[in-house]
Amino acid sequence: MSALVNVLVIIAAVALIAARQLRPQRITADGRRWLVLPVILVVLALREPGLLDQHHRSLSVLLLGAELLVGLVMGVGWARTSKLWTGQDGTLWSRGTKATIAVWIGGIALRVGLMGIGALAGVHQGTGALLLALAASVLVRRGMLVMRARTARPPYGDGSAAAGAAAEPWKDRV
Repeated sequence: MSALVNVLVIIAAVALIAARQLRPQRITADGRRWLVLPVILVVLALREPGLLDQHHRSLSVLLLGAELLVGLVMGVGWARTSKLWTGQDGTLWSRGTKATIAVWIGGIALRVGLMGIGALAGVHQGTGALLLALAASVLVRRGMLVMRARTARPPYGDGSAAAGAAAEPWKDRV
């Protein structure tokens, strides 16, 4: 697969993820639909020949590990800065905050720094490491949100305001 296609996939994935974070999302602990994007990203990353630079193997492995670490930390920060609440009808919701945007900006800055270090050292870097790190971020975030959702407080009231909660779930909630 060409690097251009991978870059387009990365841009589309980041745009999709960012757009979804700016609006309330229902959190469900069941189902496997949330695995689709990370699996696609991992498959694309592993299909790319040149995940590691054969001429700078040690440094390439170190940069890949650092990229994955940044992805994991970004997923943790992303999950911890997402607002999570229980609607009156018992559904769980989440939405990114301004702090979530700061986590994304910090993660992107660290990734650009890693790419710069690799470029200065002469390490050939494809998009595979970025795809793997993005998949790790999505998986960690989702796992942490599900864990947080399990400890969320039960809804208040008798559920009679469920229609209002569904219309604007982010207003006046836990």
